[in-house]
Amino acid sequence: MLAGELAPPGPARRARSRPSSPLTAIDDPALPEVLAELADEMDADTVNRELSTARKAIGWWQRQGWIEGDPTIGNERRPAPTDRTKALAENQIAALWRLDASLREKTFWRMLYESAARADEVLCLNVENLYPQDKRGRITAKGGAIEWIHRQSGTAQLLPRLIARRTRGPLFLTDRKAPAGTPTLDVCPKTGRARPSYRRAEGIFGEKTRLLANPLASPEDIEDLDGWTLRRQRHSALTHDAEDGTSTPMLLARSRHASVRSLERYARPGVDAVARHVAERDPAARRKRRRLQDQPL
Repeated sequence: MLAGELAPPGPARRARSRPSSPLTAIDDPALPEVLAELADEMDADTVNRELSTARKAIGWWQRQGWIEGDPTIGNERRPAPTDRTKALAENQIAALWRLDASLREKTFWRMLYESAARADEVLCLNVENLYPQDKRGRITAKGGAIEWIHRQSGTAQLLPRLIARRTRGPLFLTDRKAPAGTPTLDVCPKTGRARPSYRRAEGIFGEKTRLLANPLASPEDIEDLDGWTLRRQRHSALTHDAEDGTSTPMLLARSRHASVRSLERYARPGVDAVARHVAERDPAARRKRRRLQDQPL
């Protein structure tokens, strides 16, 4: 933004050096107004995240004596409305498995839901970190801890075809050879292909799920609409576990959260559980059950 350049698309972006701009540009008196206008075009979560990141960097630059001003002054955190629809319904999860997608995507999505792991943790899995007999894998979790994630039969059935006799390197691979300069740990030693990025995986998932996320959209409008996000897989898995009566200690182990308070967002019943609750208390349904009970055997 400060350099006034748009990021080039596709392969050109990977080979392009990042635009640079002198830090003194941050002291431009017109910058706060520009940032305020940009913030008005973003949702509250994005504004809050970007503000937090920018203020940490600006504070450090000020302590080094590199800049004096703070262009974020006047831009405050915004109240983000709670989204109670993040957990996908069970029929939506079933529809996800039926989508026409590559083997890589199907395996990745299955593992996300079955393990309730974070997407970046699963993307960082290596073939040598899998334990097929135990249906689990060793990951580097948030904060750097080494932990286990567990999968079910759906993922286990897909993994042999995905691995295809590979013994080391990234589990999930891009469709093309890794570009020059890719870290060795992110390149498959057998195929030369690279580990996919979170941004690419998120983009594919969003594109594939547009119709599921917007079932009433017209074909001409669907390209402008968003699909689901990868993090909704984890949210859905933990919510469904809670609905099925999974204990709090087990939910903590599944989610790998440090505190019970972090589980509150998942303990709320999802749309299927609420729908069943309402249906069971429907007066018409109650009358029907009574009639069936009164019928002679």
